[in-house]
Amino acid sequence: MSAVSDSIVQDSIGQSQSGLSNGTAGDFFALLKPRVMSLVVFTALVGMMLAPHVNPVIGFAALLAIAVGAGASGCLNMWYDADIDALMRRTVKRPIPAGKVTRDEALGFGLTLSIGSVVTLGLITNWVAAGLLAFTIFFYVVIYSMWLKRATAQNIVIGGAAGAFPPMIGYAAVTGTVSIETVVLFAIIFLWTPPHFWALALVKSDDYRRAGIPMLPVVAGDDHTRLQILIYTLIVVPVAMLPYAMGFAGLPYAVTASVTGVMMLVLAWRIFTRREGEAARKAAFGMFGFSILYLFLLYAVLLAEFMVGHDRVAALGAFAARFLTGAAS
Repeated sequence: MSAVSDSIVQDSIGQSQSGLSNGTAGDFFALLKPRVMSLVVFTALVGMMLAPHVNPVIGFAALLAIAVGAGASGCLNMWYDADIDALMRRTVKRPIPAGKVTRDEALGFGLTLSIGSVVTLGLITNWVAAGLLAFTIFFYVVIYSMWLKRATAQNIVIGGAAGAFPPMIGYAAVTGTVSIETVVLFAIIFLWTPPHFWALALVKSDDYRRAGIPMLPVVAGDDHTRLQILIYTLIVVPVAMLPYAMGFAGLPYAVTASVTGVMMLVLAWRIFTRREGEAARKAAFGMFGFSILYLFLLYAVLLAEFMVGHDRVAALGAFAARFLTGAAS
């Protein structure tokens, strides 16, 4: 980046650091990273429905508090990362680098939402869940955003833990504790995160290099990143079968995890073997896009099973099998 463009970026950030902006409600909502927030709510709901005897009113209120906490994390992340967001094409249109919201406003907004969400969750459910939410916010903002992201190529590996806590928080909101099942749900997201983000990093490596972020392709090269994507995929696919192996997920989940797991392995192998030109780019984008669907399908089927009940799912499966057998005879 030239000295002139560097100066322009710094001037833009400096102008957006303090004072009041003309930001709209939509600009402040964008600070919450709504897409990430929706994933957090979804996975927290799965953890919540795993717990017995969920009070729907309290459960809904707890999910709102968790959503606000997740949004607060995103807001504080954008506050801290405003300097590098202004350098990256993928993030330059975010509210702070775009001059729609000042850094001071984002900081105040994020801190207010953080404190409010934790206190609210503690008051309406229990302080174990509130403590987990507080730790998750701290981990994402301080451990990941302020430290790991700019310090190590393993940033997304360790920092990815922040995105894996919501099932635990949802379960704890109902029970006041965590369980081995929620540890497994944590592990699935934790192991899914590196290949998901590294696939994107392969395509956006110039962006990260420009901003000085030591993502794996920037530090270790594309080929090593492809190897790591393959290794993590080889780990996460069997780990994703644990809910069925441990008996808290049924056959529909096992089938879904098996089929989508094979597809994940195929896409990881494609990334590993297609290393040049447009084929490499398409392979990386294909892995990135499908990995989102993979995690969604796993958790959607789990949610359906938890809500319907394993016995009913098994009965429906047996009925469908008998129906198909009868139709074929």
